[in-house]
Amino acid sequence: MPVSTSTGPVPPGTDRGSVLGRLALVELRLFVRERVGPVFAVGLPLALLVVFGNIPYYNQRRAGFGGLTLLDVYVPILAAFVLATLSFNVVPVVLAGYRDKGVLRRMRTTPVGPARVLAAQLLVNLATAAVSVAALLLVARLAFGVPLPRQAGGYLVGIVLAALALVAIGLFVVAVSPDGRVANAVGAALFYGLMFFAGLFLPMAAMPPVLRNVSRFTPLGAAVQALSDATQGHWPHPLQIVALAGYAAVFGAGAVKWFRWE
Repeated sequence: MPVSTSTGPVPPGTDRGSVLGRLALVELRLFVRERVGPVFAVGLPLALLVVFGNIPYYNQRRAGFGGLTLLDVYVPILAAFVLATLSFNVVPVVLAGYRDKGVLRRMRTTPVGPARVLAAQLLVNLATAAVSVAALLLVARLAFGVPLPRQAGGYLVGIVLAALALVAIGLFVVAVSPDGRVANAVGAALFYGLMFFAGLFLPMAAMPPVLRNVSRFTPLGAAVQALSDATQGHWPHPLQIVALAGYAAVFGAGAVKWFRWE
């Protein structure tokens, strides 16, 4: 993705904010043109929601889930799926690819700077996550009667902390991987491993107690628990908040320390 040729040097006196805005638009066009990100981060979660919502088994209330349906349980998991897809399958591939192709190195010689490329990437991915999660919640509510989050403030805090934690891990993968192929492989392994703990293959409420407790302290398990609590009208448990903030701080600091522009 040759962003370096699309942005060019910054004219003297150009507002720094407008440069970032234009760069973000370029990154957004590339993101949409590639189609992989929109398909897997927006289309796939919605498709899974529609499939699950049309299966009667997913719409039966269950005592084991506190009277919720399996679809109620899966909506927060699909929201976490969106964040994980962008953080582990999109960010590492794009940024490591930029580094492999020398885009970041060339950016260092221009007033734009590679840091703005990272900022533009983050803006595009966060905006995509916001659109995708909002679409999930609205379709779940309007098409299948799944309640919207009853604790909106808690849900917002949970989703923002989850996004920061997962993106920080994705950036850490980019920082310590020697090339794009390794970053892609590590990101994919993290995605499937952590989505297991998020309950994608077996909801946390159905896990054995030991596994359930471990899940709540993994990045995606903590995210799903926080979003589930807020959906049911409760403020996310402080342990989940601390866990997500801790992942964001530790992996964010590691990414800053070890990130290589070339």
